[in-house]
Amino acid sequence: MGQNQLQERLFSFSVGVITGVRNLPKGKEFQVVSYQILKSATSVGANYEEAQAAVSNADFSNKIAISLKEITEINYWIRLILAISSKKDVWKSSKRNQSN
Repeated sequence: MGQNQLQERLFSFSVGVITGVRNLPKGKEFQVVSYQILKSATSVGANYEEAQAAVSNADFSNKIAISLKEITEINYWIRLILAISSKKDVWKSSKRNQSN
């Protein structure tokens, strides 16, 4: 997969998460989870794009490692949403498959 393809997939993933969060219930617990998953989902692509302008190999590796950590965190938040939400179908197929 080329660099531009991955950038586009990460961008689309972030947009999908933002859209999915808009459909979650408005309870306090969902506000907390929404905030956390939005931070992680938008950070993945931002760190990947920042890695493309790295000033050293160490800088590049660090930004890519942060992206991978954020993807791992997103999987946690999606599992939590699936466990507590009645709107599981919004998250089951699209977001979780994209973040694996």
